[in-house]
Amino acid sequence: MIVVDDLHKHFGGFHAVDGASLTIQEGSITGLIGPNGAGKTTLFNVIAGVLPPTSGKVTMAGEDITGLPPHTLFSKGLLRTFQIAHEFSSMTLRENLMMVPGNQSGEKLWNTWFGRKRIADEERALAAKADEVLEFLTIDHISDERAGNISGGQKKLLELGRTMMVDAKIVFLDEVGAGVNRTLLNTIGDAIIRLNKERGYTFVVIEHDMDFIGRLCDPVICMAEGHVLAEGTLDEIKANEQVIEAYLGTGLKNKVANA
Repeated sequence: MIVVDDLHKHFGGFHAVDGASLTIQEGSITGLIGPNGAGKTTLFNVIAGVLPPTSGKVTMAGEDITGLPPHTLFSKGLLRTFQIAHEFSSMTLRENLMMVPGNQSGEKLWNTWFGRKRIADEERALAAKADEVLEFLTIDHISDERAGNISGGQKKLLELGRTMMVDAKIVFLDEVGAGVNRTLLNTIGDAIIRLNKERGYTFVVIEHDMDFIGRLCDPVICMAEGHVLAEGTLDEIKANEQVIEAYLGTGLKNKVANA
C-alpha cells in the first residue's frame, strides 16, 4: 500500500526524519513506536502531505505521491488523524461528519439558487450516513451534542468517524489513545479492528500504550533518531537489544521483556 524510500525531513540542522525506509502492507494494522523525538509524527506529516520532504520518495499502490498536498491525498483515500482532535466545536457530531465529503452541491453558489432540491437530497443522504457511522462507533446517543462538549476519547472516535464518511484506503492514527480512558480506548480499538476486518481499511498507528499496540498491530515498526530501527512482532521488538536501549535504556531490559 505504502512504500517509503530513504525519506528525509530536515529543519535547518535538525534531521527529524533521517533516511527512513519502510513498507506498509495493504490490509494490515501496523504499529509505529519509538521514544519521543524519534520522528514518528514528522514521518506521518510528510507521508500525508502536511510537510514537504527534504528528499526521498513515497509511493501509494505504486503511484509516486511524494509531496502531494493533503487534499489530493484525501481524494486518493489517504487520511490521517491528529494527537489533538480537530473538531468543529460549535457543530454537532452529526454535522461534523456531514462536513467531511468534498464537492458537495451546496458549496457552489449557483446551486444555492437553482439546485436546492439536489442540495436537500444530498444533505439527507449525508445525515443518514453520519448516523450510520455514529451508531457503528457507539456514540449515536450523543449525535446532536456539540462536539466541543464531548470527552477527549469521544473526540477521537469522532475523528475516526470522519474517515468513514469517505472512501478511505489507508488511515494514519497519531496517538489515538492519548488522554483517553481505558474503556473508550477499548471501544476505539474495537472500531479499528472492525474497520480493518469488515471494510478493508489499512491502518498505521502511532501509540505509546504497548497493550493497545499488542492487541491491534502486526507488524510493529520501531523508529529512533529519524530512521527505522527494527520491525517485527511486538514480542520480537521487545526482545531487540537496540530497541530496548533506544526506547527505554538498557537498565529497563527486564521490565520490557516482562511487559
